[in-house]
Amino acid sequence: MQTEFDIVIIGSGLGGLVCGAVLGMEGYRVCILEKNRQLGGCLQTFARDKVLFDSGVHYIGGLDKGQNLYQVFKYLGLMDKLNLERMDEAGFDRIAFLEDGKEYAMAQGYDRFIEKLAADFPGEEENIRNYCDKIREICARFPMYHLQSGGGLVEKSAVLDIDTRTYIESITSNPRLQEVLAGNNFLYAGEPYKTPFYVHALVLNSYIESSWKCVDGGSQITKWLAKRIRDNGGVIRNHAEVIRIAEENERISYVELKDGSRVRGKHFISNIHPQQTLAMTETTMLRAAYRNRINRLNNTISSFCVNAVMKPGAFPYYRHNYYIHDTDGVWGAIKCDKGKWPQSCCVFFSASSRSTAHTEALSILAYMPYEEVARWQDTFNTDSEPADRGADYEQFKKEKAEQLIAFVERKFPGLRGQIQSFTCTSPLSYRDYIGTADGSMYGIAKDFRDPMGTYLPSRTRVPNLYLTGQNLLLHGILGVTISALATCTELVDSNTLIEKIRNA
Repeated sequence: MQTEFDIVIIGSGLGGLVCGAVLGMEGYRVCILEKNRQLGGCLQTFARDKVLFDSGVHYIGGLDKGQNLYQVFKYLGLMDKLNLERMDEAGFDRIAFLEDGKEYAMAQGYDRFIEKLAADFPGEEENIRNYCDKIREICARFPMYHLQSGGGLVEKSAVLDIDTRTYIESITSNPRLQEVLAGNNFLYAGEPYKTPFYVHALVLNSYIESSWKCVDGGSQITKWLAKRIRDNGGVIRNHAEVIRIAEENERISYVELKDGSRVRGKHFISNIHPQQTLAMTETTMLRAAYRNRINRLNNTISSFCVNAVMKPGAFPYYRHNYYIHDTDGVWGAIKCDKGKWPQSCCVFFSASSRSTAHTEALSILAYMPYEEVARWQDTFNTDSEPADRGADYEQFKKEKAEQLIAFVERKFPGLRGQIQSFTCTSPLSYRDYIGTADGSMYGIAKDFRDPMGTYLPSRTRVPNLYLTGQNLLLHGILGVTISALATCTELVDSNTLIEKIRNA
């Protein structure tokens, strides 16, 4: 078995796979090490009652011809292989409010987006237009996001310290419009008066430009990226958990696996959480101040999810998602009192090639802090290492699931009777499968009050150790892909790579 490579990548989440595919295409001998059986991180899928569910990625933005993610995927050879469905152009997301029963559509394309919301909020068209202009202005300050070279922190610094809620409140005095514009903030775990507006802008822009679902699951992205890596001579090993990143002569020389074996390389990329990366790295080249800063960073909240298999023909299939809010739920749900849980949730309908009229499966997600499951934190359960967390944990999940289903029934009466079966995931599921210590959905939480403190470059002080993934610039399919490209430009020429992508 080969044990020495040009590039060793820890973790096969999307960031690691994109790095592996790009660098393999550039002539590097790549090895990806994954601790789980299944590759892909949040792209993993699973089946219940022969129905497929996505574990984390429920829809994707920026995949229309010529758009940023389209160009990257075209360059990687994915676009002609993926089974995609364009979401409802009149409303990819619908923001629903239980207190008055009204719902509002977020449409694809900026002109249509403005037109739809202006019809719902007469007299607010100019404010909505200003909001959209600000989103595009901010996105323009992130060159890599637009597949352009150049730019740096100076260019971004002018917009890093704008707060999402404060800005939205500044462009309109209409409280319901404020709630609608922030109504899908589950996409970035938005916290009031904390989450920077650039996070909101970069995420929302991609979905407004175009929104898509992967038919039959997002793991197809993993499949084709892995094939691309192997076709270029790369090696991908699952059940290969890294426990130590070893330094020799002021460079990382090898990683040690749980089974005691070693994999050597010239360069190392960590696609796992920076805190976990540091915990495995004993080098003195990473100063105590840097370690302390990273270890003090807070993560975004986790979630609780009900994955429901629907009775055949029982529930219609929608080409949009629902974000459902109770009173003050848009901003209050992320830290709501236990007695009020849930205040908000999102509902995703699985796209299946077997049925387009009725949904086979839906996933209901609500915020849940890790503290809710901390009493079972000493347990570990994956398909590779199955274990029983105990009857009290199963009872906890059942109670929470019934609460969440009852909440959605306020929007869709009779939903419970249309469900054939359901399973649940908690913050512990995210922790065990994805690898974040507290089950965080999106890794390190950005804070407009300390933008540089929550900004992590891909290059570390160790000359051949790099970071990638959702903890750097942005999370999500697009955010992680752009972050991976930034990591790759530490090893290949930025201008040349971007030119290849733009001309794909």
